[in-house]
Amino acid sequence: MASLNVGNVGEYLREQRRNAQLSLRQLADAAGVSNPYLSQIERGLRKPSAEILQQLAKALRISAETLYVQAGMLEERDRDELEVHAAILADPTINERQKQVLIQIYESFRKENAVVEEPVPADPMPAGSLPADLSPADPVQPKTA
Repeated sequence: MASLNVGNVGEYLREQRRNAQLSLRQLADAAGVSNPYLSQIERGLRKPSAEILQQLAKALRISAETLYVQAGMLEERDRDELEVHAAILADPTINERQKQVLIQIYESFRKENAVVEEPVPADPMPAGSLPADLSPADPVQPKTA
């Protein structure tokens, strides 16, 4: 059977499963999918639905959005943000409430530090020109302290 072009979702799933130290069978059971089906997804032979990806993400404790991007279902928003979310959600040393709080804090910092790029206004006075109320004959007095 030829490999489908489903992005790197299969390879990514395999990597996440190994990082979580789960066997193929353990992940399949946790996600509620069959062992052969999960194997085919990992090998790139099957394209999983959004629902299956969500089940796999939940079982792996990673962001479903990350899997959607890997599968080409979503445009990549901000890779750094997705990776931070995935790392937080995958950490087995903190509980679910702590994970959600960390993500909320992270999001609030990103919003607070967001740089709004404003267009640079055109120079209202081209170089070499003077304002109408100042002619070249007007003396400019230096400031004294």
